[in-house]
Amino acid sequence: TACRFLLETGPSHRLSAQLEARALDMVVAAEMEGPREGLETHALLSEPFIAVWPEGRVGADLPLLHYSQRTLMGRQIAAHLAREGRLPPHRFEIDSYPAILALVAAGQGWSILTPSGVRHGARAGVALAPLPGAALTRRIVLSARAGMMGKLPAEVAGRLRALLAERIVAPALAEAPWLEGMLKVEGA
Repeated sequence: TACRFLLETGPSHRLSAQLEARALDMVVAAEMEGPREGLETHALLSEPFIAVWPEGRVGADLPLLHYSQRTLMGRQIAAHLAREGRLPPHRFEIDSYPAILALVAAGQGWSILTPSGVRHGARAGVALAPLPGAALTRRIVLSARAGMMGKLPAEVAGRLRALLAERIVAPALAEAPWLEGMLKVEGA
């Protein structure tokens, strides 16, 4: 009852920078690369990147609707495609899951997202498929300044794992059983 609560959403790199700048005390975001001194980290979710196509048009000759390269996720996707030697043409870079899903459903292209990203928007008219080529995965973690909040980060992580299992993993596996073993809650 004596705490000040601020819920802020945004790209993982921006939230992580705010944590490091001490503007936030706890962040749930994609795991950043490299050492993160002074932080405790609790693994929450491991998820693959997947292809999202217009329904009935999986593998069609369509442009890529690229997740914005101004975000960590967009840069991860671009780097993966470059490593694979596959840089499909794209006209659009978008940082909104609902907007990308609406464009895919309208047949304007295909995209690369994650199961949790797909759960953010209306999925009518889209089909999920494995990412062509090598696999690409990410982890979602809860990070907090080490030693500053006692047991609270671990307790919040435990509650979040249960919510992720119920609201992300179970529905995604029901829709796309081929995600079994790739999409999973992590941590103890």
